[in-house]
Amino acid sequence: MATVRIENATIWTGSPLPGGAIAVTDSVLFEGGRILALGATAKRLVADEVIDAVGGFVCLGFGDGHVHPLFGGLEPQFAPVRDRASAQEIAEVVGRWAQEHPTAEWIRGEGFDHTLAPNGVFMAAWLDAVVPDRPVVLRATDYHTVWVNSEALRRAGYQRGLVQPHDGEIVLDEFGDPTGTLREWGAWRPVYALVPEVDLKTRMIAIAQANECFVSAGLTWIQDAWVEATDVDTWIEADRSGLVTCRVAMALWADPNSWRDQVEQFVTARTKVDAAGSPRLVANTIKFFADGVIESATGALLEPYCDCPHSKGLPNWQPDELKSAVAAIDALGFQTHIHAIGDGAARMALDAIEHASVINGARDRRPVIAHTQLVADADLGRFAELGVIANFEPYWAKFDSWQTELTEPRLGAERTNRQFMIGTILRSGAPISFGSDWPVTTYAPLAGIQVAVTRKMTATGPTWMPQECLTVEEALLAYTSGVAFQAGDSAGVIRPGARADLVWLAADPRTVDPMQIENIAVLGTWADGRRVW
Repeated sequence: MATVRIENATIWTGSPLPGGAIAVTDSVLFEGGRILALGATAKRLVADEVIDAVGGFVCLGFGDGHVHPLFGGLEPQFAPVRDRASAQEIAEVVGRWAQEHPTAEWIRGEGFDHTLAPNGVFMAAWLDAVVPDRPVVLRATDYHTVWVNSEALRRAGYQRGLVQPHDGEIVLDEFGDPTGTLREWGAWRPVYALVPEVDLKTRMIAIAQANECFVSAGLTWIQDAWVEATDVDTWIEADRSGLVTCRVAMALWADPNSWRDQVEQFVTARTKVDAAGSPRLVANTIKFFADGVIESATGALLEPYCDCPHSKGLPNWQPDELKSAVAAIDALGFQTHIHAIGDGAARMALDAIEHASVINGARDRRPVIAHTQLVADADLGRFAELGVIANFEPYWAKFDSWQTELTEPRLGAERTNRQFMIGTILRSGAPISFGSDWPVTTYAPLAGIQVAVTRKMTATGPTWMPQECLTVEEALLAYTSGVAFQAGDSAGVIRPGARADLVWLAADPRTVDPMQIENIAVLGTWADGRRVW
């Protein structure tokens, strides 16, 4: 492999100096996927290729600690329901797509705005008006809420007098009839079980689409945070076909209803991925959904919802069962990755990780709690005490329509202003990492950094919870060395011998207007020393 030098740059190494600043130099030399030298030494050595960065900014390649590549890549293959302004407009595009695809047995769409109906309840009749004869299934941007038409309800056997699942909600109207809105696994998985499986060719298109998005944004490592059995083979085939250039860590999904039967499958999947021999793929993580989301009142809270005083949400696991499951997979050397939105779910997740640590003894396990949206004061210090990585999706940390339309009415003012306490948890000494949860929100790390730093919707708007704002360098660290730590990397910085995962930006995010960080161009991405963008 050629020896490459990038010079005339601000090389932000990620290595802290004694005073707290991050070490910076002006050039980096790499070969064979590894950093050879920095600074003056890099400039003295011979390079096969020299890149003049024209004063740009180079840092470690970004990582995404929680993302859904297949979902994001598949969205364009279905009805284009994202970014529509009303439920009526969504129905209209679904109707047009159905007319254009007369042979499609099911009409699918992913990513509609779940704030567009009162209380997030969408009616089957609105879809029946445009597609009465074929089943329609649409998933909202939160990926926890699904909207279906009457034909889909009929095929799933959902009718008046149904028994609610323990791990979901089939929303009913005043007469006890299903409305067409399904919340959480138990409600919508029986519907998706009827949908024909997406063919391999389409899945390959999705992986290629996702990979292009990632490398164009400077990402070199991602945590696929929801991998089911068929997805393992999808990733292996995509990698063999040359469609994967960033490194991918698969998080195998644990079903609360059948996790004991899955344990052997998890070990088999890990072995299969290892046997494939790709330096880009691993399957060492198990994903748990402790709860749902606050917007649908399925996030698990310690105290009841304001608009539903008899409910504390919908945990997907019983606490003791989650403890047993986490301890079991931890004993097999898997990394734990737990989705926890509500403060009740965060406590349950922390308790399960603590239990596994006691039962299985000390090791470098690096467990992750993802989203970390609401955490009780009594639990804030436990992340550092237990060595739990708090994974945040920083793009969420702004007061947007999700907050005004759905979240604040359900949490009330006090809990609303305790969300996404990134600064507080960082200052507690806990490790943090950043991610996107794409396609829930944008995959672009620079957009996430901008919100983490400003917590603003607009330049002239208010800063939401200013005490939780990070510095640009703190946000950069969360997207680089923070995610590298989650990935098990021993370096996470640019130094001789480290992996040559690099991103070249047109401007230094530390010096531009903070509200312009997301507009900085990504000029180059290198994964394992190979230029992929």
